[in-house]
Amino acid sequence: MTAAVSSYPAPAKLNLFLHVVGRRPDGYHLLQSIFIFLDFGDTLEIQARGDGDIRLLAPLPGVAPEQDLCWRAARLLQQHSGCRLGADIRLLKRLPLGGGLGGGSSDAATVLLALNRLWRLDLPRGELQALGLRLGADVPVFVFGRSAFAEGIGEILTPWTPAPASYLVLIPPVHVATPRIFADPGLTRDTPSATIAALLDGYGHNDLEPVARAQYPEISEHLAWLKPYGDARMTGSGACVFVAFPERAQADAALAGIRSEHGAIEGFVADGLDQHPLYAFAD
Repeated sequence: MTAAVSSYPAPAKLNLFLHVVGRRPDGYHLLQSIFIFLDFGDTLEIQARGDGDIRLLAPLPGVAPEQDLCWRAARLLQQHSGCRLGADIRLLKRLPLGGGLGGGSSDAATVLLALNRLWRLDLPRGELQALGLRLGADVPVFVFGRSAFAEGIGEILTPWTPAPASYLVLIPPVHVATPRIFADPGLTRDTPSATIAALLDGYGHNDLEPVARAQYPEISEHLAWLKPYGDARMTGSGACVFVAFPERAQADAALAGIRSEHGAIEGFVADGLDQHPLYAFAD
């Protein structure tokens, strides 16, 4: 009997702010940020296999399977758990590469969560988060599954409930190389640490934004288009930029207005999510 193919969402994330507050001896940067999820993202179709093989049915162009985060997540979970089952994985990609929306990290987390259920491993959330950290600094927050205040390199997470909002996200036509942003000598690395209360009271910015704007002028251009509508910011290391609205209709109207003035600009409107769609897949 052939196992059924199921679809699983891999939502985008936004960093409402991102401060670089220091650097560890191993070179990793210490951060403070708030992560929220969006009701927009990639989709993974996953089917369990009985022979132990991990197969990617739609490999990303130019990415070897062994370097693909989805394959690596499945293989890591398989090795960690000793599971003898395998999986066929098809990624339906909507989130841009190098966009700062966490696409690859979200995909990896969804593979961990989905296979934890499909393989009936029942590993606890904290154990899956620790595995996710081995894949990338942004993976644990997607496994954590809640909007969160993040510290450390992004793995120290405190739940936080955002006010309901819709977000207009613009996608500049560039792929930002995150290591290049963090390696820039002009990056601010000593923003003072702040309390959650102070940050939620409006204190906050993205320390990576000036560096990304200098390296990729298209980001500055897209931010300028958003600024008439509110406090426009860049997410992560870029390139995507966003602004929040209390009502989705306002965000839709703003996107229509920008496209009317500037042409076929790539972007989307999405509502914020307090909880990952697969939150119930781990305890």
